[in-house]
Amino acid sequence: MRIFDPHIHMTSRTTDDYEAMHAAGVRALVEPAFWLGQPRTNVGSFTDYFDALVGWERFRAAQFGIAHHCTIALNPKEANDPRCAEVLDVLPRYLAKDGVVAVGEVGFDSMTAAEEKAFVRQLELAVEFELPAMVHTPHRDKEQGTRRTLELVADSGLTPGMVVVDHLNEVTVDQVDEAGCWMGFSIYPDTKMDEHRMVAILRRRVELGRGLGRVLVNSAADWGRSDPLKTARTGAAMLEAGFTDDDVDRVLWRNPIEFFGQSGRLLLDDDATSDAITDATATFEGNSVLRGSRD
Repeated sequence: MRIFDPHIHMTSRTTDDYEAMHAAGVRALVEPAFWLGQPRTNVGSFTDYFDALVGWERFRAAQFGIAHHCTIALNPKEANDPRCAEVLDVLPRYLAKDGVVAVGEVGFDSMTAAEEKAFVRQLELAVEFELPAMVHTPHRDKEQGTRRTLELVADSGLTPGMVVVDHLNEVTVDQVDEAGCWMGFSIYPDTKMDEHRMVAILRRRVELGRGLGRVLVNSAADWGRSDPLKTARTGAAMLEAGFTDDDVDRVLWRNPIEFFGQSGRLLLDDDATSDAITDATATFEGNSVLRGSRD
């Protein structure tokens, strides 16, 4: 099983997670810009974070045989903090960089006016830089939030096929499908979707003749209770439910490549699915992933 996790916050994870992910078949991932867990107090906090996403974290993933990509944005939650507003002026510097494969996460957290203003501006940037957009739907009133999201996407001029609307469930998937956008599902241990609900959604799509296209399944693992192996667990659940190896490859590998490949910036090569792990003694800015030395 080869896996491309299209939404996982590896800055919050350990090297043990990278090792386990590689062993489970993960060979590529996308890390969306995320919030810190506590308020950032200035724009410099964002620029250091963005620099780490395109630098250190890409290096760290490579030491475990995983191709790291990222998305860059002012996320919805922090869009409500006026101290962060100037980040919107910094984004173009990062959206032009290699390995940045989308604008994201953008969208809604609490459905505020400030969130909508930042969302609209960043959809404009996606059009300007010819990048896909990764859209976060709110945790509450998700159906209304998804409806408003699709209205703003339609008004932006961004092609629906360049947009993934994430954190979907059984209630919201159909309206995103009908809009022509990609459908993203975050698989969690206790909240949002789990792998068995995901399999039920996939089975229903097949039964209705809609197939497995435009579906992205991710672990969205972050600093909270989450599981970076949920993509692999979903693949196993698909096989148990009667899906074929090709079906699993379509959902967990080829679909993410098709979507993010629209950026023209994927960092995959002929060795992307190899079992080789890079020499961990390599360094980035003088730092390695090793700690101490063996006597």
